Amino acid sequence: MVKESRVDVLIIGAGPSGLMCANALAGAGVDFRIIDNRPIGVAAGQADGIQPRTIEVLQSYGLADSLLKDGAQMYLCAFYNPGPDGGIERTGRAPDVTAPTARYPFKITIDQGSIESMFIESLKSQGLSVDRPMAPSSLEISEDPEELLDPSSYPVKVVLDHLGPSDTTLEQEIVYAKFVLGADGAHSWVRKTLGFTMDGEQTDYIWGVIDFVPDTDFPDIRNRAAIHSNNGSCMIIPREGDKVRFYLQMADKDVMDPETGRIDKRKVTSENLINTARKTFHPYVVNQPKEVDWCSIYIIGQRVASKFSKHERVFIAGDACHTHSPKAGQGMNASMNDTHNLAWKLAQVLRGRADISLLKTYELERQKYAKDLIDFDREFSALFSGKPRTSENQEGVTHEQFLSAFMAFGGFSSGIGVHYMPSVIVDTIHQSCAPTIIIGQRMLPQIFVRAADARPIEIQDVLPADTRFKILLFVGLLTSEQLANVRRLAEELQLPTNFLQKYGYPAEGNAQSMFDIIPITAGQKDDVNFLDLPLMFRSHWSTVLIDDTDVTGRLGGGAYKRFGIDEKAITMVIVRPDGYVGMIAPSTALESLDKYFGSFMIGRT
Repeated sequence: MVKESRVDVLIIGAGPSGLMCANALAGAGVDFRIIDNRPIGVAAGQADGIQPRTIEVLQSYGLADSLLKDGAQMYLCAFYNPGPDGGIERTGRAPDVTAPTARYPFKITIDQGSIESMFIESLKSQGLSVDRPMAPSSLEISEDPEELLDPSSYPVKVVLDHLGPSDTTLEQEIVYAKFVLGADGAHSWVRKTLGFTMDGEQTDYIWGVIDFVPDTDFPDIRNRAAIHSNNGSCMIIPREGDKVRFYLQMADKDVMDPETGRIDKRKVTSENLINTARKTFHPYVVNQPKEVDWCSIYIIGQRVASKFSKHERVFIAGDACHTHSPKAGQGMNASMNDTHNLAWKLAQVLRGRADISLLKTYELERQKYAKDLIDFDREFSALFSGKPRTSENQEGVTHEQFLSAFMAFGGFSSGIGVHYMPSVIVDTIHQSCAPTIIIGQRMLPQIFVRAADARPIEIQDVLPADTRFKILLFVGLLTSEQLANVRRLAEELQLPTNFLQKYGYPAEGNAQSMFDIIPITAGQKDDVNFLDLPLMFRSHWSTVLIDDTDVTGRLGGGAYKRFGIDEKAITMVIVRPDGYVGMIAPSTALESLDKYFGSFMIGRT
């Protein structure tokens, strides 16, 4: 008798993308299962870089602390090019993170296994775990249009195989799911089953990668370093503890089988990779390491899936829908941010609070991002893999070319510059109310002072990824006239026809409430009495913030001016559950907010 079960969301694949989704759904109280075909997670190697925006995202789930404590932090990037004596010489250094609004002005490096463990421990603390080893063997989606549009139906049937030892009888299980996520890697079974293609190209660049404890006289071994030499290119990534990672450009003759023309994995040894490094690093010495953690080889492929979802019922995320070179440090970051984008949308649809059409914005937002990422990666990889300019090679890449590309791509590579285009959840009509808070980008970091106790508060820390929309209510300078306007707004927002009442679902069971209002006043902490604000704007003493410096005079202040917000007006900044700004509106345009939420939400009955 084959076991049958039902689940709201089935996640196939427990890498960073699948685990991010599981963790977000767990926090939202959604019924899900996550399976993986590996008996255990990744032990060493693989993806290793966490970009500044991803640190912000993990912080919004309360997960960044262990990474900040255990990972290596990269602040500087050094550049080396051919010198006059045939060896390499340093031609410059620059901050590794060039995005000026980064809350964390560094990247973290830590192995993928630690990232996966962080999520698995978080799930374990909630009594949840990954079902393994298991793999899907068939997937069917109903073709009934009514069933597909009904979020309470279970239109996806998946047969799962329990992978035991080869001499045991194969045990199968049938799962009926409302939604399925394929986060099953670059060779995704889910993607192939859906018939989606990977569009793009394979490059000719062959790179080796090795994680080891180095013995060298190279002075920038603990910084990120981009080396262009006459013997090939190398990127150094400092790792946790004493480890480093080298990405090394390999010559065909070093790794190819001359008879088949294919990569011969037997030639990819740590000795070979270190010998390649020695040639690249001359005149610096790289000794044979005592300890090698992991090494591998890859050819850069740059591809994006033709579609990211089928009927908004089966989705793919992470490496299943985009592949690119590791040197730009995007893989794991793009993958986790895919499901960070999807999870809150699934939660709201499953709760019956948002229309199922909201799920169309997943492909809309993340496929465009993936295509932009591939364009960036293609350009960056070509520059990195290209020969350096020398007196003999005038066509080569100059240090200035590489450095200007490095700086220009900073916003993109850090994840800070991600910009979602206008859609039902990105409405730019009132952008002029706060010109520097870009609608469609993540909410900028900014320190405010808490009105009740003068404690400095980073605004991103009051925007947790908890499925709620945050309303940053910039109430301005609280003169008696302005307070009258604020009280009038509170009365308007309590009318049953208003968006706050129509869509303001309260907390129910495991589901959070829909809105969280965070008032932010202008003025000085000594002059503001937060109790003057209407009760509906201060649900708790801790929610009212002031745009002023802290008691040391060093932190905070200047936000109204920085954001271009009028202190005499009342401005509402709507921050989506994933931390991106969905809309800005003046208090005189409540109908715009009503239209915004009405375009994807289901009104309360």
